[in-house]
Amino acid sequence: MTTLLKSATIIDTSSPFHNQTKDILIIDGTISKIDDNIPTKDEYKTVELNDLHVSTGWFDTSVSLGEPGYEERETIQHGLSVAARSGFTAVAVNPNTQPIAENKATIEFLINKANGFTTDLFPIGALTQQSKGIEMAELFDMQQSGAIAFGDYKKPITNDNLLKIALLYAQNFDGLIMSFPKNKAIAGEGVANEGVNSTTLGLKGIPSLAEEIQISRDIFLLEYTGGKLHIPTISTAKSVELIKEAKEKGLDITCSVSVHNLFLTDDELHGFDAHKKVNPPLRTKEDTIALIEGVKNGTIDIITTDHNPIDIEYKKVEFSTAKDGTIGFESAFGALNTILDLETIQRCLSTTPKQRFGIEINSIQENSKANLSLFSTKEEYAFTEKHVLSTSKNSVFFDKTLKGKVYGSFNNNQLILDNHA
Repeated sequence: MTTLLKSATIIDTSSPFHNQTKDILIIDGTISKIDDNIPTKDEYKTVELNDLHVSTGWFDTSVSLGEPGYEERETIQHGLSVAARSGFTAVAVNPNTQPIAENKATIEFLINKANGFTTDLFPIGALTQQSKGIEMAELFDMQQSGAIAFGDYKKPITNDNLLKIALLYAQNFDGLIMSFPKNKAIAGEGVANEGVNSTTLGLKGIPSLAEEIQISRDIFLLEYTGGKLHIPTISTAKSVELIKEAKEKGLDITCSVSVHNLFLTDDELHGFDAHKKVNPPLRTKEDTIALIEGVKNGTIDIITTDHNPIDIEYKKVEFSTAKDGTIGFESAFGALNTILDLETIQRCLSTTPKQRFGIEINSIQENSKANLSLFSTKEEYAFTEKHVLSTSKNSVFFDKTLKGKVYGSFNNNQLILDNHA
């Protein structure tokens, strides 16, 4: 297959064509030529789109798809199609399936089921058996089968010694350990950020301390053991400071933040809309400012959608009893493009996450594999259910003004364009 992208502005700091508008000729999945004007031919699939930009393909490090066990929320096939149409050429899939991805067989099932799609799937194996936090799962066997990291999705490791042993053990095969930052004893039965809004609304609060004390513990353990640690989806200003200090000590630690924790605050809770119930909760304006600054200065390494489809019956209930979680593929770029520059978006959605999780990085230059996200930066619109491609419709971004649209992606010699492109 031969594809010609016309007048595409290239966003790739590793490319000699960064910030330049060029034609890109792709033959059999490899970038053959980049030039000012490449003539079209009848046999080419020519793509001419308004304000076309291309970036190295985006990689989402926290995705829940449902299958196996919760196919009514999202299947692997449909979920990867939505990811591709939303610009993501790779996703790391969380182990919160049924059965839980905790051994060689479940990891291999996910990889085999995802074979042949535009978007690549990389499994995250459970850190503990059944994600119960009691006994360590078969980490080495899972890595040999294709798992790229190990963590219990949204479940903190309460046993200090278990995390210590995991960090020590994983060093034997350069494994990456993930530790969800939440102290359950302090968080209690909280459902929203502890503060003025939760008090006014009569909602049980989750103090920032619940996240920060867990991160402090993890940093102390990492300092003792060595190894590689990733803290997913931090949400407070103090957490940013703690990660920064740990990095200054030379510890091998990274962290991520979800798009919605960058974009929204707990002011959203006044409508008691269960779509706004996420974990960690939406925090204060001061927190979002610190998180955005942490992204810009590199303290926060990765941005994730934390895409988590939830059945409608678990969202159309009272706020306190609703399940946590939001879908995020379709709204990610439009939200980020309102608060960050394109180079930062490319770094936090592509380069750095791929480096941390050991995924191949492709530069936009001749003779490189074509692994591209296609998008426009200009259009502003209110995000509504008509923009949702996912099977589940639980988006925290409904009625929010976003800027920019995703046209699709190119990977594995396949071009996927959103139907509206």
